[in-house]
Amino acid sequence: MGESGVPVITVDGPGGSGKGTVTQMLAKKLGWHLLDSGALYRLTALAATRQGVALDDEAELIRVAASLDVAFEPTPPGEPVKVLLGGDDVTGEIRTESCGDNASKVAVIQSVRDALLQRQRDFRVAPGLVADGRDMGTVVFPDAPVKIFLTASAEERAQRRYSQLKDAGVDVNIDALLKEIRVRDERDMNRSAAPLKPADDAQVIDSTGLSIEEVLDRCMAAAGQA
Repeated sequence: MGESGVPVITVDGPGGSGKGTVTQMLAKKLGWHLLDSGALYRLTALAATRQGVALDDEAELIRVAASLDVAFEPTPPGEPVKVLLGGDDVTGEIRTESCGDNASKVAVIQSVRDALLQRQRDFRVAPGLVADGRDMGTVVFPDAPVKIFLTASAEERAQRRYSQLKDAGVDVNIDALLKEIRVRDERDMNRSAAPLKPADDAQVIDSTGLSIEEVLDRCMAAAGQA
């Protein structure tokens, strides 16, 4: 349970591993709250861009991160969680490749991560929290009773992203997507601030070749220990 007495299930892993869909389904099935921590970095990058703040201006980025007016709202199965920035629906805007790339740049700055750390922990309220991210089990909720690390091959993650973008009417090149995913993986796994890796006590689930229902079943089996 941890010091707060409120259980947390952390779901970490690289983008495209199925985390977003699985965490929403898991939270809904359990009746728990949901934290899409990756959105906070995307929101910080978006808010900074909207305010004309450079992505390497550390002092201003800290101010932006500390003053974020953010809310998450559940959506029907299969849809991304609704994200509000100052009451403005930015769900689609923060999911663009460019915003994701900017978020990855912002996330390497330790002081910005520190500014967002308490904000993330504040989502831990009864009856429980399912936290989706990259360092939920290693940094944000190290005392979580259940930690899941969800992964998939770069090729499968690129194919999933390609299908999503094509369905949305976006013209995209799968080779370019695969290259971008590999570059981002390399950067995220080797950064000095909270590198992307499973917690020592995390259960690693490889979703390559699995349906989302099969992944959910495995996560629910792990959640039985919460």
